[in-house]
Amino acid sequence: MSLDLPTRRSTVLPSAENAAQRTRRRNGMFWTHAALILGAVVMCFPFLWQVLTSFKTIDEALLVPPQLLPAQWNFTNYEKALTALPFGALVANSVASVLVRTAFQVAFCSMAGYAFARLRFPFRNTLFLALLAIMMVPRELYMLPQTEIMKGLGLLNTVPGLIAPGLFSAFGTFLMRQFFRSLPPSLEEAAKLDGAGFFRTFFSIMMPLARPGMIALAIFTALFSWNELLWPLVVNSGTDKLNLSAGLSTLIGQGITDYPMLMAGSFIAELPMVILFLVLQRRFISGIAFTGTR
Repeated sequence: MSLDLPTRRSTVLPSAENAAQRTRRRNGMFWTHAALILGAVVMCFPFLWQVLTSFKTIDEALLVPPQLLPAQWNFTNYEKALTALPFGALVANSVASVLVRTAFQVAFCSMAGYAFARLRFPFRNTLFLALLAIMMVPRELYMLPQTEIMKGLGLLNTVPGLIAPGLFSAFGTFLMRQFFRSLPPSLEEAAKLDGAGFFRTFFSIMMPLARPGMIALAIFTALFSWNELLWPLVVNSGTDKLNLSAGLSTLIGQGITDYPMLMAGSFIAELPMVILFLVLQRRFISGIAFTGTR
């Protein structure tokens, strides 16, 4: 019997410890998921409130205390939002801004990021610090010089003037530099041994590998361009030359604002970017994760 006791203890105690560990793990997972669900509800509630308000009347939207659900679902706010503004021109301006800015930023920032990550040239670190300093300056400070430049080029109150300042960004260069730094240098060394030159190495090897980072930059640029508000109002005065976000801001009245109509127009304006993120969210998250590996 004395020989059996140690064996019996060794089989009972570990199982009890495993059960206690599983219980603690389940409790930890429960509270983790509870916190995540609570955070998701807090983040999604403003969007839900916007959608529900778009179906209310003006009187219901101004009720105190506010009511969550409309008494009667009113779909005319979407029709009013589409007719109150030149919606077709605003959407066309926004799409043009997103496409042109995204294409140029992905191209220019990828090349600049690769140069800062891999090339050795005089004052490289100084130039990169100067580039980072641009990110620390509030955008409003250099908006006046940009306006003077657009005026000198004759681009005020034009769609090209709306697009031009976003063709390059310091943030995009920083993002792509971090991504290229995460790629192993042995790839370029192997390409040199095979006789590939600088441009062939960049376009044939490094750019395809940097696709997740480029997609992340493209989504960031598209979101910023689609939602940009201040610069279109500064550089353009005609409503048909604004983007969608700036055009919707003109619906805010001095006395009373038709909030249901404004929420309906805002919901329509949000849908393309929401769909874009849902389609590319996996690539977007992987690109952001890769940029922080080094």
